[in-house]
Amino acid sequence: MATAAALKASYFLQLKQKSQGHSSLLLPQRIGLSATNTVGGLFKPPMATISTNQAVGLSETFSKLKKQGKVALIPYITAGDPDLSTTAEALKVLDACGSDIIELGVPYSDPLADGPVIQAASTRSLARRTNFDKIISMLKDVVPRLSCPIALFSYYNPILKRGVEKFMITVRDAGIHGLVVPDVPLEETQILRKEATKYNLELVLLTTPTTPTARMKAIAEASEGFLYLVSSVGVTGARASVSNHVQSLLMDVKEATNKPIAVGFGISKPEHVKQVAGWGADGVIVGSAMVRILGEAKSPEEGLKELESFTKSLKAAL
Repeated sequence: MATAAALKASYFLQLKQKSQGHSSLLLPQRIGLSATNTVGGLFKPPMATISTNQAVGLSETFSKLKKQGKVALIPYITAGDPDLSTTAEALKVLDACGSDIIELGVPYSDPLADGPVIQAASTRSLARRTNFDKIISMLKDVVPRLSCPIALFSYYNPILKRGVEKFMITVRDAGIHGLVVPDVPLEETQILRKEATKYNLELVLLTTPTTPTARMKAIAEASEGFLYLVSSVGVTGARASVSNHVQSLLMDVKEATNKPIAVGFGISKPEHVKQVAGWGADGVIVGSAMVRILGEAKSPEEGLKELESFTKSLKAAL
């Protein structure tokens, strides 16, 4: 998996410290489904919605997958698009189809690091009056039914507005395991990291193709759960192909850290997932493609069906 705000952070850091060469980030990719899970014309999740397995954290998830020789599938969706009820069902579908971690985006009015697909999803969600409290209420109901952990994707301003400690407590109490805050430069993550650790949340940091080696090592050192490797400069969005440069980027990052590395931005097809996994990624993040499926479907039911099919095709590629 989904992850986009890091680009904005890199952009501002580049303005402040040109010598650092930090650049902006964006989030992931896309989805699909089968028409077999319907009852009376209504979509039914492909598996039981009550899980007997308690999800473990991000780090432990990657540790288990590594022992099994597997690569993590990390889908991203935007909360509240097309509505929170559909988001709740989508989380169950993604979990039932074998997602290892789910990245859930909190809609924001100024998502500068996101591409047009995720920007549009945030706009639609906010237009339906989705807010943080409603998302947390939904998660408290759904998370106990999931077997995989959720990483919440949020820009920094909503966290500051609520208060960092209060935000962390609220997120923890909702059963969230990880947090991705893309628009905060490394130098300004100290408070976030301290509070996240205090409340047993894993703060995932991002590195980009233009991040200098020394800085990338520092980011990897500070990141928890996994290191988010942005595959290309720019915003999130599905792309026709994944640059071969990602392979060398992965090699460079792996020389700097033994932490799990998940690649995102522009991954939108099973062949992309297979290619990036073959290059040595520990996880693959797919966002814009997933968001487009749910946001552009003729109905929520059709979107969920397509999401199921697409997720299964991605999982099969791994």
